[in-house]
Amino acid sequence: MNNRDNRKIEAIIKKNPFTSAPKIAAELKESLDKSVSADTVRRAIKKAGYNARTARKKPFVNKINRKKRIDFANEYKNKTNEFWDKVIFSDESKYNIFGSDGRHLVWRKNLEELNPKNTRKTVKHGGGGVMVWGCMSAAGVGNLMIIDEIMNKTVYLNILKNNLNQSAEKLKIRNDYYFQQDNDPKHTAADVKMWIAYNTPHMLITPPQSPDMNPIEHLWDHLEKRLRCHHISNKNQLKDLLLSEWLQISSEYTKKLVYSMPNRLNEVIRLKGYPTKY
Repeated sequence: MNNRDNRKIEAIIKKNPFTSAPKIAAELKESLDKSVSADTVRRAIKKAGYNARTARKKPFVNKINRKKRIDFANEYKNKTNEFWDKVIFSDESKYNIFGSDGRHLVWRKNLEELNPKNTRKTVKHGGGGVMVWGCMSAAGVGNLMIIDEIMNKTVYLNILKNNLNQSAEKLKIRNDYYFQQDNDPKHTAADVKMWIAYNTPHMLITPPQSPDMNPIEHLWDHLEKRLRCHHISNKNQLKDLLLSEWLQISSEYTKKLVYSMPNRLNEVIRLKGYPTKY
C-alpha cells in the first residue's frame, strides 16, 4: 500500500461510506490493478481516522422540507415552558414481537454520525406487529389506543373523537391546549381538519420528516425498552403489556421530553434543517 492507494480508499468511502472492505478491495483491483486483502483495506481505513459504526436511522429530508423545518424552529425556538406545557403531542407507532431489522455498518469518523451521508433513510411504520396511537404532554401520558383496523382517515378521526379531549381533560389542559400532529395524509384529510378546527383550541403542525421535533418519539423508544423486560410470545400479550407499561410512564419523564423542545429547535437551525440527534 502506498499513498496513492490510501487516497483512493479514502475517496471511495467519502463517496459512499456504506461500501464494504471486500468491495473496496475489488475496486482497487479493477482501477489500480492492485491485489489487497479486505483486512489490509480495513487497516488503511482505520489509519485514515474512520471506524465501522452502526448507521443511525434518520428520515430523508429534501430541500423544501429543510426550509420548512428551519422556519418552524425559528418561529417556536423562544417559546417558554409555559407554552410547551399546553401542547399535546400525538403520534402512531408500531411494535413487533421480535425486535430489530438488523444492523448496517458505515465507515465514519468520530462525531460524524449525523452527517446525512452516514445515516440510514427510513420510512415510518414499516413491518408487522401492533399499531398504537397515543398522546402526551408535560403533565404525563394521555390515552393509548390499540389499532386493530387498517389505519385510514375514518379510523383516525374516530380515535380523535374518542380520545383527544378526554386526554386533555386528564392532563388538566382541556380548555386551552395546542394539539400537535404531523403531516400524514390521514391527519390532513378535509373531514379530520374540520373536526380539529371545531373541537380543539389550537393547532401545532410540525413540518414533514420531523420526528425529532416530536418528543413522543422518545416516549415510543422508552416504551419499547420497557417491553423488552418481558418475554412476549403473542400479539394479545403484547397489547396487554403496551397498555400496562404505558400507564407506568411518569410525568417527570414526559416533562423532561417536552422541555427539550427549545434545544431540539436550536439543533434544527444549527444543522440547517437536516435531522438532529433527537
